[in-house]
Amino acid sequence: MILAVLCLVQLVVILDNTILNVAIPSLTKELGATTSQTQWVIGAYSLAQAGLLIAAGGFADRYGRKRTQLLGLVFFGLGSAGAALSSTAGELIAARAAMGVGGSMLLATSIAIVVRTFDGEELPKAMAAAMGVGSLGFALGPVIGGLLLAHFWWGSVFLVNLPVCVLGLIGVARLVPESKDPLGDRPDLLGAVLCTVGLVAGVYAIIQGPGYGWTSGRTLLPAAICVVVMTGFVLWERRTPHPLLDMSFFRNARFRGAVSGGVLVSFGMGGSLFLLTQHLQFVLGYGPLSAGLRTAPMALTVVLLNLTGFGMRLTTKLAPPVAIAVGLTLMAGGLAAIAVLGHNGSYPGILLGLLLMGAGIACAQPAMGGAVMSSIPPERAGIGSGLMGTMSELGNSLGVAVLGAVLTAGFASSLPAGVPQGAARSLPDALAAGGPGKAHQVHSAFADSLTNAQLIGAVAVLVGGLVAAWLIGRAGTAPVGGGTVPGQPEAREPEPAPAA
Repeated sequence: MILAVLCLVQLVVILDNTILNVAIPSLTKELGATTSQTQWVIGAYSLAQAGLLIAAGGFADRYGRKRTQLLGLVFFGLGSAGAALSSTAGELIAARAAMGVGGSMLLATSIAIVVRTFDGEELPKAMAAAMGVGSLGFALGPVIGGLLLAHFWWGSVFLVNLPVCVLGLIGVARLVPESKDPLGDRPDLLGAVLCTVGLVAGVYAIIQGPGYGWTSGRTLLPAAICVVVMTGFVLWERRTPHPLLDMSFFRNARFRGAVSGGVLVSFGMGGSLFLLTQHLQFVLGYGPLSAGLRTAPMALTVVLLNLTGFGMRLTTKLAPPVAIAVGLTLMAGGLAAIAVLGHNGSYPGILLGLLLMGAGIACAQPAMGGAVMSSIPPERAGIGSGLMGTMSELGNSLGVAVLGAVLTAGFASSLPAGVPQGAARSLPDALAAGGPGKAHQVHSAFADSLTNAQLIGAVAVLVGGLVAAWLIGRAGTAPVGGGTVPGQPEAREPEPAPAA
């Protein structure tokens, strides 16, 4: 029952990573949002999570993981209501950021509670179930979004979160036991602020670069802020007695491999799926529901392989470096298949790519998650869970920003003569500027730019797989700092005695 409640909570957070993808054309038309604004509508949610997940994990370890989950559900529900009632792109971006704050609290505690609740042979099965349900959220997001957009206005994609939040509040309050680190340190508030400011400045520079120019002050200033603030964050974390992120973790090659691989996987996944939904709707002409259904096979493959136990049995037979290398190679091949075979409107080629990606995720994801959690002491399970979520959300945000920027820059440079490069903000703007006589050339330029951006995502995933496998292979299997390898009995710290 505890696992079911945690899966429900995780489902609603993951669902909102993809439910909005099919609404991008609707947002572009009804709110007058530019490509940059639509990137921020998606990226603000992921970036808020990436910036706060580690802090939320530390907060949960110190003050209680159940309490943090309840607070996260409240923030997430209020943010969803605000997003549904937004009337401008700016209001929607702000509401999505508020949802990201709640999502950070939920993601930072779900895996932590799983690790603290299950042990021995139950732990890898429970983690596989949680990851499978998370993938189900990626599958259901575009489908549910398409169904709602077919019958209701775009704000309905956020209202669907409210009943789930209510059920989650009841389930967590009644079923999930409280757990915390009895020796927990106070949260590192300055570290959380520095990390968040640095990440926001960096992604802002990447998103705005194509529009303002990579050498303009509006791009270089936030980029410089990112470098300075993140440098200050690292220096502060090395000096403070209560660090938000213990930098000694990065001395372990297994930890570095899992983190770097996770970031690059999410980079390729998030950015490529952001591009794929536009490909299906803008280039191939599918409606929101049809596009959502056509993106579902990837996540459904992950769910099938995880919930049937096939993925876990495969990864336990392979050494972690081999499982990660094989899985990420499959993912890279799938992304390349989507880019090359789907370029001319062939959905069977896109389907092949989605199936390959699903099989790769099911193979690599448990191994990378186990590498992170086994590198963290068990009493810091919240930090470990936060790190797993951070590398996923950060990679997703950067993927949308970087590949979106590549798309915009490539589209602007390949527009036919007579169409201003400023019209490359979105395909509808370019079509309107070019007129009926240049519609075919504009469509071709957009499709070519999509293909190039997707191939960059494929290369990022392949490099991530090779780097992660190499680093984890060098590290061996000895746990660091008291951590345990999932699937092996865990040496737990004694629970505090009940108060008189």
